[in-house]
Amino acid sequence: MSELIVERYADTDALVAAAARRFVAAVVSAQADRGSASVVLTGGGTGIGLLAAVRADPGAIDWSAIDIYWGDDRFVPYDDPERNELQAREALLDHVDIDAARVHPMAASDGEFGNDPAAAAAAYADVIEGAQFDVHLLGMGGEGHINSLFPHTDAVREKVATVVAVTDSPKPPPVRVTLTLPAVQRARQVWLIVSGDNKAEAVAAAVGGADSDDWPSAGARGTEATVWLVDEAAASKL
Repeated sequence: MSELIVERYADTDALVAAAARRFVAAVVSAQADRGSASVVLTGGGTGIGLLAAVRADPGAIDWSAIDIYWGDDRFVPYDDPERNELQAREALLDHVDIDAARVHPMAASDGEFGNDPAAAAAAYADVIEGAQFDVHLLGMGGEGHINSLFPHTDAVREKVATVVAVTDSPKPPPVRVTLTLPAVQRARQVWLIVSGDNKAEAVAAAVGGADSDDWPSAGARGTEATVWLVDEAAASKL
């Protein structure tokens, strides 16, 4: 049965530092157990902050034995600063000796599928087919969205497809490609890294078992563990 873990930290800086240490330990453990690790990255302040912290202290990670995926990305040109992939490269991936063939970004709007996010989503579903994620990192919005799964949308209600296109995101830019809850739920561990008192209601609802249609983060569960890493502000309604 999947374990629910909630860890509280004094502030965002302490949260990000602790999440980075936990990330390094999880990757090293997976590599020791299975020879390689597979992780899904997220964007946002805490997600990119974690990557920058890992760059500063990567511990014993073997960068030649890790597969990198993304939970979602904005369907914009490759060099758009809003791309989660670009931010992750600037924060960490361009600064470590990682095997480029094991970095799996989602297509951009100026990539091989042109302006066709549905084709990009279908292609990414093929990329992650059969992948067993050790850790899926997630941030969360104040309304409980994770990846690009927003409340009361077709994307968050998806039960079969592992990757879908979103063309009307309530948060700009409107067009995105995202992993769905079925894909999130096949990760061994799902970590939600959340800070700020504007997230407190969503944290309490999700931890309390709310409906994922209302609070998408409530549907983010790992097969072995679901880990909430929150600062005191985000935890204030628990």
